[in-house]
Amino acid sequence: MHGLQIISGGQTGADIHALDWAISKGLRHGGWCPRGRLAEDGPIPSRYELRETTTADYLQRTQQNVQDSDGTVIFTVARKLQGGTLATAQFALESGKPCLHIHAKSTRAAQSLAHFIHKHSIRRLNVAGSRASKEPGVGTLVHSTLEQAFNILTA
Repeated sequence: MHGLQIISGGQTGADIHALDWAISKGLRHGGWCPRGRLAEDGPIPSRYELRETTTADYLQRTQQNVQDSDGTVIFTVARKLQGGTLATAQFALESGKPCLHIHAKSTRAAQSLAHFIHKHSIRRLNVAGSRASKEPGVGTLVHSTLEQAFNILTA
């Protein structure tokens, strides 16, 4: 997992927590964000190595991140995908890219993620999920699951 790169769109919640986790581990990070570096809490800071899409459309960013990755993990607090998280899963399916959904009630989430990364030889992992305003606890779920999966894969 040392060669892993985290790809994300920089939105509050799942996205930004994944990027912060990657930076804290010294892992490469990147991805696409909407033109203007849009996020619900204001412009995404320049410390995040994200490229801007040609439009301010969140779906363009989402699709580009799915396409540029080897696989996608979607984090939600709720069990059901909806809105942007559902669109992410649909883009992955249409692209033939592996996709894993982890929600707050998932059992063995870290083990599932570690297995997913290993099974699909993922080097560029797209991390997507809920915004902080919709599911405030999603950031903690992302951080703890990535940390535990990293520990499993590097043991």
